[in-house]
Amino acid sequence: MRFKIFITSICTIFLASCGSLDLNPLSDGSSETWNSTAEEIEMSLNGLYKDAFWMKDSDEWTDDFIFRDGLSPVTGSTLNGQTDFVISWWTNTYKAIARANTVITSVGRASSVLSQQQMDRYIAEAKFVRACQYSRLLSHYGNIVYTEKSLDIEEALTLKQEDRTTVLPKIYADFDFAAATLKTTFTASELKRASSGAAYAMKARIALQMGDWATAKTAAKACMDLKAYSLHSNFDNLFIAKTKNSVETVFGLPRSITLKVVQGGIQDYVTRNPGGFGAKDPSWDLFCSFLCTDGLPIDESPLFNPRKPFLNRDPRCKATIVEFQTNFLGYTYQPHPDSLTVFKVADNKYVENKDTRSVAQFASFNGLVFKKGIDSDWLLNSWTIEPDKIIIRYADVLLMYAEAKIELNEIDQTVLDAINTVRARAYGAALTAATYPAVKTMTQSELRKALRIERRMEFALEGVRYMDIIRWKLAEKVLNKVNYGLLDPADLRTKVVKPGLWFFPSTPPVDDDGVADFTPMFTAGLIKQIAIRKFDARQYIWPIPTSEVLTSGLKQNPNY
Repeated sequence: MRFKIFITSICTIFLASCGSLDLNPLSDGSSETWNSTAEEIEMSLNGLYKDAFWMKDSDEWTDDFIFRDGLSPVTGSTLNGQTDFVISWWTNTYKAIARANTVITSVGRASSVLSQQQMDRYIAEAKFVRACQYSRLLSHYGNIVYTEKSLDIEEALTLKQEDRTTVLPKIYADFDFAAATLKTTFTASELKRASSGAAYAMKARIALQMGDWATAKTAAKACMDLKAYSLHSNFDNLFIAKTKNSVETVFGLPRSITLKVVQGGIQDYVTRNPGGFGAKDPSWDLFCSFLCTDGLPIDESPLFNPRKPFLNRDPRCKATIVEFQTNFLGYTYQPHPDSLTVFKVADNKYVENKDTRSVAQFASFNGLVFKKGIDSDWLLNSWTIEPDKIIIRYADVLLMYAEAKIELNEIDQTVLDAINTVRARAYGAALTAATYPAVKTMTQSELRKALRIERRMEFALEGVRYMDIIRWKLAEKVLNKVNYGLLDPADLRTKVVKPGLWFFPSTPPVDDDGVADFTPMFTAGLIKQIAIRKFDARQYIWPIPTSEVLTSGLKQNPNY
């Protein structure tokens, strides 16, 4: 069975510590006696699943996203050692590492009441968390401080950074111990904690990010061979709040409105008619990346119609982005400049359409809004929701396996099956069915292209795209492009609507990286620039927080 951990409040266990890297967490109880019983150890372990310790990359840092005319520190090339998330990620990650180290080094205090097998299980769980945390530091910050001990401030100040060749084997060792020691499945009455499958999957993720294709392949295959996971039956409802503990979730955290563990900040994603802001939206770049139902990109498929751009597209397109003239959250969604009213289902009448910029100037700047995971529950509970926080799911394991095999040029039927299993699910088809456009090529370059497009269609708005474009070294290409959007309403009517060119004035060409070129439409005056993204190559690795460089003597990453 898949990973799940119950939500619990353990704020009485640990107090935030001060000092560089927070490598020595304090506790209310005596630090010399705590973790002497199974109950105390489990309370300590529960604290390692605090939401703040499991950050996810933001889609705002990618080419999948538009936030009106705003840019993030990543897409605006203003990332530095004082950027808020650069500091908070570093700080919170080291807090989690410190707590994991404390568990690992103190479990022996319970040796009189626990068996070696029980203690190994607790150690394995803490090592799993530690490995995940160090993986994040390594992939984002590069050369990092590594320790397996709880240190006082003076000791912490003496530590030096280590490069990936030193740190990565230690991360692998933690994952290997966890995979060999943790349970694979849980009974219905047991709490679903970190599992061997989660260890294999997260090991595959960091190996892939580090370009260690052989290790990524082996770890992903080990997770697959457990036969503990499968794809959720329906892609559309996998991400909604009502779907709990899916068989596809390899590792994730539950949320609960009752216990105040929620996903907030959602109003920006909700359309304006039901009360949202319609501010954070899918980019045209993302929209144009979805293939047509013949498996071809929009500039090659005879099925694509720029006047009806949702027609004949991969089903994940409509599952991710709201189709025009369809009911969404109780209203017909239509950004057309002449649609001044729209139908409201609850009242069975037409009302003012706040989702067109003809009525509301801050409606979606490009006409698109997200649908993935968004349902009527988003309108309740003061804009807080409780979907499971999925850290990694089985579709990612399958596609990581395929990517690693492709990069190793070990192309065989298992590669095609891994990709096509994910694609077939989107179409509601069996792997061997003829009702979806299966990937059939055995050429490395063509498979690499197919795999990357598949990942983009599958994982939009899941915090996956950022590290994909970092790993593929595409960030400096896709994040140095313009975010385009609709003309202002008056111009939109005369230049696009009146000549019959709504929605897309023409079909943008799409290159081998799946990147659409909107320049011809802009040159013709049919669309406008919303924001100009910028990305400096130095940003492939984040800066070390300035405070750490100044107080701990750590070496700053190049060009920051």
